[in-house]
Amino acid sequence: MKRGGRDSDRNSSEEGTAEKSKKLRTTNEHSQTCDWGNLLQDIILQVFKYLPLLDRAHASQVCRNWNQVDSSKESAEAACDILSQLVNCSLKTLGLISTARPSFMDLPKSHFISALTVVFVNSKSLSSLKIDDTPVDDPSLKVLVANNSDTLKLLKMSSCPHVSPAGILCVADQCHGLRELALNYHLLSDELLLALSSEKHVRLEHLRIDVVSENPGQTHFHTIQKSSWDAFIRHSPKVNLVMYFFLYEEEFDPFFRYEIPATHLYFGRSVSKDVLGRVGMTCPRLVELVVCANGLRPLDEELIRIAERCKNLSAIGLGECEVSCSAFVEFVKMCGGRLSQLSIMEEVLIPDQKYSLEQIHWEVSKHLGRVWFPDMMPTW
Repeated sequence: MKRGGRDSDRNSSEEGTAEKSKKLRTTNEHSQTCDWGNLLQDIILQVFKYLPLLDRAHASQVCRNWNQVDSSKESAEAACDILSQLVNCSLKTLGLISTARPSFMDLPKSHFISALTVVFVNSKSLSSLKIDDTPVDDPSLKVLVANNSDTLKLLKMSSCPHVSPAGILCVADQCHGLRELALNYHLLSDELLLALSSEKHVRLEHLRIDVVSENPGQTHFHTIQKSSWDAFIRHSPKVNLVMYFFLYEEEFDPFFRYEIPATHLYFGRSVSKDVLGRVGMTCPRLVELVVCANGLRPLDEELIRIAERCKNLSAIGLGECEVSCSAFVEFVKMCGGRLSQLSIMEEVLIPDQKYSLEQIHWEVSKHLGRVWFPDMMPTW
């Protein structure tokens, strides 16, 4: 009888253990099938509201869905509420960043300007300001200048549609210590370049210009005079002039018609052979060139011309383009070891009578002085 009792207890224990294991497996399976990254954004937003600002920033880096939630209109409103409370704070650095989309543009302009003005008025030593994709306007920039003209060194304000060329000119005229500036091409003017070239102004170190068109044929791009560029580069001979182009083919006509001091060029849309040929003729200071797409016409002559004329070129990236293997080897041979970055998709290189894809690896590596392989398109 005692043995039977022990057997009964053991069986009961085993059944309990099996039941617990079954529940555990069920819980694990549920955890594996529950994709936290795909929770409804309304639910995530409710959770995010209870997080401190720093934890919320960390959470926004977990996945794209959480990042989009943190870049929502509600998040932008929360940021403005924080700015409005900084009455007794003197900031040195301010960066308003919407990584997923420009959510600050969804806010009432007056609400955003009011919050930003609080910072500008109370911060008497603001040195770094990043306000890309925001509804900042000319009057608010005047407040910035009135209170921080002696300390401002960095200003990034790409995609700020409410700012006029006169507004940014006011900043350049008064903020003589400005060393880094980022803006859209429609704000660039001859007057701005000349203001940045005045004797009172320090030498600019970095100028980024975004040349963007949303609707083909509907955006007019003005021309900057060569004399203005010449004055600018005389004053700041070591400046990095970075230009991002997101244009349609027919909109490139005003550009690269005469020499400009560009050091870094990025073409985000398809760019023609003709334009790339003009780059080789007009950009002798070029250090980096990235072409996302060109089409099906080989860029042999254009690359050779760039190698001949652009003696400082040290980085190049080619995406959906075509270059014969012989021309590419010649390009690398002319540039030599100064090419510290050479990112070329394997599909770009067209085998010819002189080199196959297998041979080009060794030939390019020889001229670079290091092992090199073309980039491979992922197969997954």
